Amino acid sequence: MLKSLFNWKVLANLLLAIGVFIGLVYLTFRWLEYHTNHGQEIPVPNVVNKSIHDAVRILDDAGLDYEVDSFKYDPRFRPLQVLQVSPSPGSRVKNGRAITIKVNPKSWAPVAIPDVINKYSGLAFQRLDQVGLKVGDTIFEPSIQKDAVLRILFKGNVIKPGSKIPRFSVIDVVVGSGPMRNIVIPNLVGLTVGEAKAVIGRNLFEVGVVEHEDGGQDDSNIVYYQDPASGDARDQGMQIDLWASKKTPAEMRLRIDQLNSMYRMKIDTTLAPIRYEEVPVIPEPINEPVIPAPRKDVPKADATKVSPVITKTTTVMKNDVTKTAATPAKTTPAATKTDITKTPVKSVDNATKTTADKPKAKKVVN
Repeated sequence: MLKSLFNWKVLANLLLAIGVFIGLVYLTFRWLEYHTNHGQEIPVPNVVNKSIHDAVRILDDAGLDYEVDSFKYDPRFRPLQVLQVSPSPGSRVKNGRAITIKVNPKSWAPVAIPDVINKYSGLAFQRLDQVGLKVGDTIFEPSIQKDAVLRILFKGNVIKPGSKIPRFSVIDVVVGSGPMRNIVIPNLVGLTVGEAKAVIGRNLFEVGVVEHEDGGQDDSNIVYYQDPASGDARDQGMQIDLWASKKTPAEMRLRIDQLNSMYRMKIDTTLAPIRYEEVPVIPEPINEPVIPAPRKDVPKADATKVSPVITKTTTVMKNDVTKTAATPAKTTPAATKTDITKTPVKSVDNATKTTADKPKAKKVVN
């Protein structure tokens, strides 16, 4: 068994198989190096903040492929300005590698005008703001559709719903301000139906019933009658009915008289107006209830106040003064004369005065 393994033929086949395997591996790696340009790398140039035209020229000179992608529009940067490069600038890539360039668009992405015609202006403004449109001037125009959107203007031109304009564009809105009052109706007799319709529209009225004599719908027929009549005053939006025929108004005189009897009735004001008498109305007397006069309350008399009485005590004082006259020694008896002098009576307010307040006695000598 072992001898058969070490046979030279077996060893030769084994060595041949190993050589073939190594050769295939070597050739594979060489082919990969050639196919992938191994060792041949190109640095990515810095084209950030450059315009897209300059960035494309630089990448073409470097032998690099590129793919242009747009960001969301940012008004802080210039239109068509390169904002980002992938792979980043300075990294090394193989020849033919595609470079992705992010560019700022020229303007916002376009949006479609919503259908807000004949809608209430408040709701229409909200809808326009939701899609990213700004309302500039609000123009009011006489119309029977008060506060309704009549037209949308973009740069002075009428734009229809569904049209696309850049986002955040400024648009003007025409809103109805209500009908005009007392507009004089124009004369339409003698015009064709087509001309009469145009005149009615210019004068802010509406076309009502159009009756053709032959029952057709030919706008070349001549109008021989209209209602209301020319010269009358009507509000904007009122309808004007027309009667038309192939014949002229002079040839339709009988028909005009019939229509006048129906639509032009005149009131005879020559007769004196009838006066009616009125029954006199005597008002019934109204018995009003007698309201008694308000009773006045007499204030009660207060109890009599007794003032205290102060009693004065009078003290009478008498002082008898005996006057003695001394006579010389005579044989005649001595005469003694006594005078009694009375002191006046004085009033004392208070009986409790002390004796110190009493007057002193006076001695009188004759």
